[in-house]
Amino acid sequence: MVSPSALFAAAAPEFLASEPQHPSAEQIELHDGLLDRPAHIDPKFLYDALGSSLFTAITQLPEYYPTRCEDEIFQRHGADIARHIGPVQAMIDLGAGDCVKAERLFPSLRPSHYVPVDISADYLQTAVRRLQLSYPDLRITAVGQDFSHELALPADVPAEQRLCFYPGSSIGNLGPDDAYAMLRRIRDACPGGGLLVGVDRVKPRSVLEPAYDDALHLTAAFNLNLLRHVNAVLDSDFNVEDWRHVALFNSERSRVEMHLEAQRALHVTWPGGHREFKRGERIHTENSYKFTPQAFSDLLHRAGFRDVAHWSDTRGWFSVFSARA
Repeated sequence: MVSPSALFAAAAPEFLASEPQHPSAEQIELHDGLLDRPAHIDPKFLYDALGSSLFTAITQLPEYYPTRCEDEIFQRHGADIARHIGPVQAMIDLGAGDCVKAERLFPSLRPSHYVPVDISADYLQTAVRRLQLSYPDLRITAVGQDFSHELALPADVPAEQRLCFYPGSSIGNLGPDDAYAMLRRIRDACPGGGLLVGVDRVKPRSVLEPAYDDALHLTAAFNLNLLRHVNAVLDSDFNVEDWRHVALFNSERSRVEMHLEAQRALHVTWPGGHREFKRGERIHTENSYKFTPQAFSDLLHRAGFRDVAHWSDTRGWFSVFSARA
């Protein structure tokens, strides 16, 4: 329990927001994706404030195994992981969300500087205010940033003491070329430092598909909320009730795909564009690639990492990799 004196002593967390993407740039990206065939929307648009809250709820579902598997790995192998990582001054938490995953590692990794990075700046600000009350001596610099194309970190931490933390199998949301590019950006941001990354593994369809299409339909709400976010950014006229959530495992590409499927023939408009959707036509909204340990280890080595080690849960459903940049 934090004492009242500690509450007053806690330093306010720093918050850095990168220059916001000009609205027209986001609008152009959405416009082009909606007119492509098949239509697609970048999964970063899933994470407005409501989307981030819904995803936090999804991680508590019985069908959604990645969070529990990753937690099991840290509980069973935390000491070995910490030894492999070595001293950490700054912990860079990529896609931090509510910051809970990183917070669970504070006792073993003992960072002196915590740098959560997330595209949902408002959600992140709320999270770090809560965190600062519990850890008044920890320096926190929150960064509101879309790091999908550029990773710009505070310059006042020696690079060799940086640990980039990329949990929850978020690396799987990227296609093979983009995943490689992301790992190269992380390596360039942490030369001499380290990477700790969660990776989802190949497993039966009967396990994978329910994790992305749960009985309570929270994942459906998460996916459909994307259309509300698109309406806000693009001034489009999507009606959520016209669409349904679809999740399927594409075994040839080793990925779970999420789509939104038109339930009737539709005409969607926005300033400067429009599109007809046939009944049953889909908008591709997210991929989640699944790896074998060897395949991901090879990817890390190709991206320039060394001293690669990994740990798995007891069922072999998930892996956590540690590597040196």
